[in-house]
Amino acid sequence: MKEKKVILDIRNFSVSFQQYEKGFKKTGLPVIRNLDVVVHEGEMVAVVGSSGSGKSLLAHGILGILPYNASTGGELWYDGELLTKERQETLRGNEIVLVPQSVAYLDPLMKIGPQIRKGKKDKQSREKLDSIFQGYHLNQEVQDLYPFELSGGMNRRVLVSTALMGNPKLVIADEPTPGLHMDLVRRVMSHFRELADQGAGVLLITHDLEQALEVADRIVVFYAGTTVEDAAASDFQSEEKLRHPYSRALWRALPQNGFRFIQGVQPYVKDLPKGCTFGPRCAFRTEACEGEIPWREMQDGRVRCVLDDFRKETEKVR
Repeated sequence: MKEKKVILDIRNFSVSFQQYEKGFKKTGLPVIRNLDVVVHEGEMVAVVGSSGSGKSLLAHGILGILPYNASTGGELWYDGELLTKERQETLRGNEIVLVPQSVAYLDPLMKIGPQIRKGKKDKQSREKLDSIFQGYHLNQEVQDLYPFELSGGMNRRVLVSTALMGNPKLVIADEPTPGLHMDLVRRVMSHFRELADQGAGVLLITHDLEQALEVADRIVVFYAGTTVEDAAASDFQSEEKLRHPYSRALWRALPQNGFRFIQGVQPYVKDLPKGCTFGPRCAFRTEACEGEIPWREMQDGRVRCVLDDFRKETEKVR
């Protein structure tokens, strides 16, 4: 079978912020480190992690819309070419579409219809938007209203519709469904799935692992600003197939697996431990975990961990 073309390749990406401490002392705050994600055409990849892990910064970094005091490292490749600042500006909103987390991205001084159609007035664009809005239970009259005249949930549905209007090659959905009824959540997710099935690459950024598993092809697990595992969604059918202790903890925390939790919290960026960021909460921690942790292939996936065989390590813990 022919391998699908890589549409987005993020290699060892990092984001840090310059800030001042104790007067005029300038320091760097490394919010994202060692981030690796690959998205193929026709594939839906979910980046999953808890709140505060830096997931949204990934979306902003790809699009080149980080705050002025942010600096980046590593490489971003799009469609086989380096994603430079100039390419980001050209592709943003055209080939690369963002469905943002905040409804504040909507222009408050522009009516909904012209805003989503990007000013197009032709019959085909109008009919397409009518059809999309109908699917999200938005009346045609909504197109003549301003964002402040809509509820939060309605504005959320309007935002999602932006990805369906054009023919993007890459869709980045940053927590696209908060505040929506579960039926609408499933509908939104199915539309992202349809975009992938039609050939687009879809990067879903979410904290909802359970929902991601219903639609995504692969799951990239994010912890404290670092990718720790890249696995097929089907691997989450069994704890034994997962390669990282944090991924297994997420699996055990799912409702169908008992809502089990582990002690501790995700470390703040200023309090990161040496080596593995998950180390202080890991039952398998050794001295090797305090050194450099490689990003390597394992069992048809990738993992940032020094462990090779969980079964042997589990027996030791017992």
